[in-house]
Amino acid sequence: MTAAKQVLAAQPFADLVGTEITAFGDGATTLVVPIRPELRQQFGFVHGGVLSYAADAALTFAAGTVLGQNVLTGGFTITYLRPAAGIRLRAEATVTDSTRRQAVVRCEIYTETPDREPVLCAVAQGTARSIERDLTGA
Repeated sequence: MTAAKQVLAAQPFADLVGTEITAFGDGATTLVVPIRPELRQQFGFVHGGVLSYAADAALTFAAGTVLGQNVLTGGFTITYLRPAAGIRLRAEATVTDSTRRQAVVRCEIYTETPDREPVLCAVAQGTARSIERDLTGA
C-alpha cells in the first residue's frame, strides 16, 4: 500500500480534493474524499465531476493491483443514482476480470454521514490498461 500512497501523493489533483487511499490490494481499492463546500454544485450536492474523478481514480488504482502501477484509464461510464451529500465520499472499486494488459473494473461510490448508513450515489464501470513506456515526466 505504500507504493499506492506514493502514486496518489504524486497527483496534484488528488491532493487538491483531499483524496486518501484506505485499501489497496487483491484486485480492489478504496478511496475517500472529504466533502468540502468547494466540491459542491449550486444545489449543495457534490458536483458530478468530483464523483467522476473518484470513480476514475478508484478504477485505475484497483486495476493497478493486478496490472502494476504503470496504468492509465482506458475509459469508463458512470451512472448517478441519487444526489451526493454528507461528510465524505467513499469509492470502492473491484476488478471484474483482467488480461495481461487490461482490466475491467466496477466501482460503487457512497456518501457517508456519522448518523446513518452509507448511501450509494453512483456506480461506474471502466477499463484500465498497462502502459509499457515510461510515464514519468510525460
